[in-house]
Amino acid sequence: MTKQNWPIWSLWLLLVLIPLFNRSVLPVDETRYLAVAWEMWNRGDWLVPYLNGEAYHHKPPLLFWLIHVGWKLFGVNEWWPRLVPGFFSLGSLFLTAHLARQLWPQHPQIALWVPLILLSCLWWSLFTSVVMFDLILAFFTLLGMVALFKKSWGWLGIAIGLGVLTKGPVILLHLLPVALFAPIWQRTRPFPWQSWYLGLLSSILLGALIALAWAIPAAIVGGEAFREAIFWGQTANRLINSFAHQHPFWWYLPLLPVILFPWLLWLPLWRGFLQLPQYIDNSGVRFCLIWFVFVFIGFSLVSGKQLHYLLPTLPAFALLTAYLIVKLPTEQQRWDTSLPAFVIILVGLLLLIAPYLSSTIRIPFWVTQISSLPAISLLLFGILLIVWRLPHIKYRLFLLSTTGILFSLCVPLSIIRAAGPAYDLHEISQYINTLFKRGETVVHFGEYHGQYQFLGRLQQPLPVIDEYNLCPWLTQHPDGKLVIYFSGGYQDLSQQADYVQTYRSKQVGILDAHFMYSACTKWMLYQ
Repeated sequence: MTKQNWPIWSLWLLLVLIPLFNRSVLPVDETRYLAVAWEMWNRGDWLVPYLNGEAYHHKPPLLFWLIHVGWKLFGVNEWWPRLVPGFFSLGSLFLTAHLARQLWPQHPQIALWVPLILLSCLWWSLFTSVVMFDLILAFFTLLGMVALFKKSWGWLGIAIGLGVLTKGPVILLHLLPVALFAPIWQRTRPFPWQSWYLGLLSSILLGALIALAWAIPAAIVGGEAFREAIFWGQTANRLINSFAHQHPFWWYLPLLPVILFPWLLWLPLWRGFLQLPQYIDNSGVRFCLIWFVFVFIGFSLVSGKQLHYLLPTLPAFALLTAYLIVKLPTEQQRWDTSLPAFVIILVGLLLLIAPYLSSTIRIPFWVTQISSLPAISLLLFGILLIVWRLPHIKYRLFLLSTTGILFSLCVPLSIIRAAGPAYDLHEISQYINTLFKRGETVVHFGEYHGQYQFLGRLQQPLPVIDEYNLCPWLTQHPDGKLVIYFSGGYQDLSQQADYVQTYRSKQVGILDAHFMYSACTKWMLYQ
């Protein structure tokens, strides 16, 4: 670690360690992916992912393999899976700096600033400690971009193959726009059309071979439904008519200030955007614009949308931002940081008064538990941005980056920590495991995402029933137990439950089967 990059290491370490000690893994995404890794581990099966006893075709296995590597070294634990995306986040920071040196070798300060800009983007900061796939995908996207710039077709093929094993063919949506429009940004004249596109094709074929080395054996073992899903169903459904997360094509646009906070609210950056046309002849600027704009449009046209899908495009924004900042005059304008400071102060005030609103409006119970310390910290951060007049733009950039990262840390320290009891499923998961060990018959009533499998270290699937097969199950298992969510018509049953805890906006508990007979009778009469 050099003297120049110690701030990056320090801030990254805060983003990884503070959430690790201040929140549990969150349902349903984190608990689901840990459940898949646990079931593969428990089965001794590295080939086909499983969730609650069924082949899981929604995601490829690379994240689960990486979790297994840590478990092999350190034993099964909860902390290693949460470090995996953090390590890929750190790797992405240095790959982004490396790419900046390739794009603009005459501006070495860009390589120094771009990791701070990327790390402080709100969505990047928040997902640095989240057990999901997108920061791993961002790393392989960056590896592919570096390979494209250097015309290293072998490394591009490896990036494509590992990207497919991370999250499927979506890696191509990130890489192909820059690759296909290379004549626009490439400095080489005349452009080597034939060698470029033949090299690109060879990289895609190499990537396909890497992915197929897993997919073909997995398809044979996983069965027909699994085979159809991994080769076609998942990708086609998400692109054309998503079964989940459907949003209109414009949905991402108004949320960009949130994803890219605080940078889209920084006035000097907008002055840089206004000057962008005069830099359009720069090949690095074209590279970043094609990367961000075309991929953003592509994801906007895709049916299924989630904010974290855009994480692999954030390095393009950070690179372009760093370049524009280099071109700006160094003197400070009086209200440079007023907009991000205003937002930080506003959020701090909301967190400060939120616990006192329960008497006037309906709010979740955990809001009353929000600590005032993070809220006061936000107020101080906002005031600091306004009053601290720093002479050089690099110091102001560091101040804004650090403030943005500290802002993102106030989420686990306030909202998530206060809501923790409503999202921590360790106790009920271990209770379910105890029931299984005693030989009890336990089922899950309603849709199940595997949220109890890893946390309870369950050695067997948790059977799932719904209202259509509830009555027959009750008849066959009068002494059984149900994991049930007490909401709607089942709210009153919480008083008879063996175990009850808050779960998100409702309650979950373990209920003896005979208490469900009346509910079953009412449902049959209603039908």
